[in-house]
Amino acid sequence: MKPKFKNTLAWQQAELLMQPAFIRILDQVRKQLEHTTWKATYKDVQTPLPGYELCLEGKEASVCVDLWELCFQVCFRDYIPRHSDLESLEVEIDTSLIDETGDVDWQGLDTKAQHLVEQVFANLPGV
Repeated sequence: MKPKFKNTLAWQQAELLMQPAFIRILDQVRKQLEHTTWKATYKDVQTPLPGYELCLEGKEASVCVDLWELCFQVCFRDYIPRHSDLESLEVEIDTSLIDETGDVDWQGLDTKAQHLVEQVFANLPGV
């Protein structure tokens, strides 16, 4: 799903959060991998949208996760993944990740990314 924004402010807030969220997710993946036997590779994908996938391989299974979908889950409130039929819904920025000065709340961003990546690893087959 390509996110739809309510207004220009929401677009600007998404621009502020997306790159830091992506970096935090990659860092949290690295931290989680230190404590597992899963092996990770990253690959570029072109469909349905250009992006990146994290592919995890274990002893008996492999799983690929869309990294932009994880970013969307961090940056937006109650984000519904793209395999839903609700493609026309506008996203709502998680403004709790922006501090009172209009900058990124780094601690909040780290915490949300960590929680999300922990869920991904907890839901891997055989874990």
